[in-house]
Amino acid sequence: MRRMAPFDFAQPSTLGEALSLLGEEGARPFGGGTALMLMMKAGVLRPARLVSLRNLGLHRIEANGELRIGAMTPLRALETSGDVKKGWPVIARALRTLSNVRIRNVATVGGALAHADPHMDLPPLLAAMGARVVVQGKMGTRTLPVEELYAGYLETTLKPGELITRVDVPALGKRRAAYLKCTTRSADDWPALGMAVALETEGDAIRTASIVIGAATDKPTRLLAAESALRGARADEATLARAGDAAADELAIVGDTRGSAGYKKQLARVYLRRAVRAALG
Repeated sequence: MRRMAPFDFAQPSTLGEALSLLGEEGARPFGGGTALMLMMKAGVLRPARLVSLRNLGLHRIEANGELRIGAMTPLRALETSGDVKKGWPVIARALRTLSNVRIRNVATVGGALAHADPHMDLPPLLAAMGARVVVQGKMGTRTLPVEELYAGYLETTLKPGELITRVDVPALGKRRAAYLKCTTRSADDWPALGMAVALETEGDAIRTASIVIGAATDKPTRLLAAESALRGARADEATLARAGDAAADELAIVGDTRGSAGYKKQLARVYLRRAVRAALG
C-alpha cells in the first residue's frame, strides 16, 4: 500500500495570510480535499504544505439580483439553498446527481472548479449561464468568465498562488436553462458527456443560445456552431437535428473508459436536442 509523503498543515485566519503561505514553494490550497487527498494517496501530488481555506469566511451564498457563491461553500449547501432553488433551480437540479451526498457535504464550489476535471458537472453549466469567477492573488483581484478558467485536462489559467474566492452567476431573467448528462453506470457516476444550455426565446423563436459541453473534451467547450444553428430559429425537429450535427462536427471528441469518440459524437447529437427541449419545458 502506497504511503502519502509527509506534509505540514496550515490554518490561516485571513486571506492575506493564506495567499502569503501559498506563495511558498510546495504549498497547495486545501478546501474540501475530496479530490486532492485521492491524488496525494496515489502519489500524483506531493505537496510540502497544505493551506486550509476553512477559516477565511468564503462560504456565503448571497442572492441580490445575481447569485454570489463563496468558494468554500459546500456543494450540498448550494444544492439545498432556498435562494438557489428559487432563482437558479437548474443548479440545484444538477447537483443532485453530482457524486453522492457524502461527497457533496464536503466538496466545495471553488474546489469543483479549480480541480479542472472535464467530467465535473458545474463548470459547463456555470459557463453556459455566463458565470464569472473572482480570483485573488498577491498581485490583486481579477474576474474572468468560467470558460476562461480552463486550459486543458486538469489545467487552469490560475497563476501560482492565486485562489478562486467567489463565483458570480447572473440572474436567469427570461432565459431558461438545463443540464443533462449521460452516465454509463449509476446516475451519480462521472458522465460520458454533459450538456448545458441556456436559451432566451422571443415568440416561437430562440433569440439567444449558450451551449457548453463537458466530459467529451479536455475542458468545458462552447458549441459555437450549434449556437448559431439555433439562434433565430424555431426549436423544431429540423432545427434541433441541424444543431446536433453542428455540435458533433465542430468537436474534437476525446474518448475514454466511459465511451469512444464515435459514441460521444452521437451522444452530443442526442443530448443537445434533449437539453434544448428540457430548457424549453
